[in-house]
Amino acid sequence: MAPPAPAARPAVALGLRANARQFALLVLINAFVGALVGLERSVLPLLADAEFGVASRRALLAFIASFGLAKAGANLLAGHWGDRYGRRRVLVLGWLLGIPVPLLVIWAPSWGWVVAANLLLGLNQGLAWSTTVVMKIDLAGPRRRGLAMGLNEFAGYLAVAGAALAAGLIADRFGYRPAPFYLGLAIATAGLALTLLFVRDTSGHVRHESRTHAPDSAGSPPAPTPTLREIVARVSRRDSAMASASQAGLVNNLNDGLAWGLFPVFFAAEGLDLRRISLLAFVYPAVWGTAQLLTGPASDRWGRKWLIVGGMVLQGLALAAIARGRGAGAYPWWLASSVLLGLGTAMVYPTLLAAIGDVAAPAWRSSAVGVYRLWRDLGYVVGALTAGLVADAFGMRAAIYFVAGLTAASGVLAAMRMPETLGRGGDAAARSIA
Repeated sequence: MAPPAPAARPAVALGLRANARQFALLVLINAFVGALVGLERSVLPLLADAEFGVASRRALLAFIASFGLAKAGANLLAGHWGDRYGRRRVLVLGWLLGIPVPLLVIWAPSWGWVVAANLLLGLNQGLAWSTTVVMKIDLAGPRRRGLAMGLNEFAGYLAVAGAALAAGLIADRFGYRPAPFYLGLAIATAGLALTLLFVRDTSGHVRHESRTHAPDSAGSPPAPTPTLREIVARVSRRDSAMASASQAGLVNNLNDGLAWGLFPVFFAAEGLDLRRISLLAFVYPAVWGTAQLLTGPASDRWGRKWLIVGGMVLQGLALAAIARGRGAGAYPWWLASSVLLGLGTAMVYPTLLAAIGDVAAPAWRSSAVGVYRLWRDLGYVVGALTAGLVADAFGMRAAIYFVAGLTAASGVLAAMRMPETLGRGGDAAARSIA
């Protein structure tokens, strides 16, 4: 009698409905990733002066520069390692690097320790956030990429907002350290546990999409996978769509670094208390996160380019409006301006990721996303250095106006150079380098 045949492995299917449980789990995990970095947005800039006596804006923003440099490099590694070793392993590594971060801040005897902690936080965010992005793109397939990125960024940045508010309220009652950072230790531990126990790798979905959704238009075999050096060249300059997305992403995070590091100090200097500063730190990423539930799907319907262009210009106008406010009586003005800043960022953030997913072939998509995120998060470094230099020389208000002009100019550049990517297949990237 013949032995029974082994049970067939379940067929791989693309789409949000077919992968609802894993997709929802990854949305939750990305919320933990966002919450870990959100803890710093209301507390850490004020901690620098209150406990370490950091007066120079350049020295203050060093923690953002270290974060951005580490995150940018980790993004590139996450993409390459995800293609080579599998997504899940990279996600686990990201969480292992995140667990020491709150402990280092709690124990820090000097500001240099906090800067070092943010190197680890950058590695955590680069590896973990990049990997959850790519895994959701893998699961969603080509049809609902914008919605998938909207859900991903919604969860991450709503958690950033919630953690910023929670940390500010805890600090207002118990002090800047250690109480707010005990929450960070719990977040990192929970994220690692969920990943180890429940996350499955998505490499099978990549292979399935490569076979069924990315054929060469002439029926010939698909183009060979480019080397990492070739992918870097495509995303950085040779492909006009991906290069435009990279420059817009860099400038977007340049102004986010300004908001993270300088806004709490700016608002405090204008007379706001910690509770209202925490609310402003909450509103901007909360609108950013929530509105992506609309802007991500909208880019699937109406296209990517003009959401990106409009979002960058709106961010520039909102930053200029924040710089215009003076004194504690400007709090309602700053609140409204923060809403506009969050809305402009929501128009851009998931749409840029979806545009990269439109153009990159499935076989090298993870690496392409990693290169894009490398450029995007170098914006934190550029923003910290630029804002710090301008603020020390001319004041914080001048630094905000300067970054507002850069942001609007980035939108104009995207309008001039970026083609529409919706409906552009991955294999087309090999044939449409500009």
